[in-house]
Amino acid sequence: MTHNNPQLNAEALYATLATHIKSALARTEGLAIVGIHSGGAWLAERLATELQLQERLGFIDVSFYRDDYAEKGLHHEVKPTQIPFDVDGATILLVDDVLYTGRTTRAAINELFDYGRPARILLAALVDRGGRELPIAADFVATTIDFDGTLVLRRADDGQLSLTVDNA
Repeated sequence: MTHNNPQLNAEALYATLATHIKSALARTEGLAIVGIHSGGAWLAERLATELQLQERLGFIDVSFYRDDYAEKGLHHEVKPTQIPFDVDGATILLVDDVLYTGRTTRAAINELFDYGRPARILLAALVDRGGRELPIAADFVATTIDFDGTLVLRRADDGQLSLTVDNA
């Protein structure tokens, strides 16, 4: 079901997140953006456009890097990882839609290191759900909420973002 809760207005949350990131990272040397498929990739595309970093935009699919891969298997279509810039020495803004246990973030960091050694990795998330199983925290987050269920970021054909809650 779609929530009308203002805390879950994806477009407003994106605007908040983008404002924080732009003010903090506007003059960062060697900045690159990597979005985690698929929600994080959509957010990263927008951020790259706003920060004029389209040539330093990458996408990562962590499916095969998750520590629970054997347990969960693949639940969606695996998308190719694309990192068209040199990771060595870069400041990477890793972007995800929802931060929960920290396992996706850990998997993304492991995969990034297969491409090189960044100078720094910063994490941005639209929503922080708490519930961490690993010691991972976002550097930039639009909102923090606590509830049971699954948050899903969706992108309409016109590019508009929406958050839905699956309580199943």
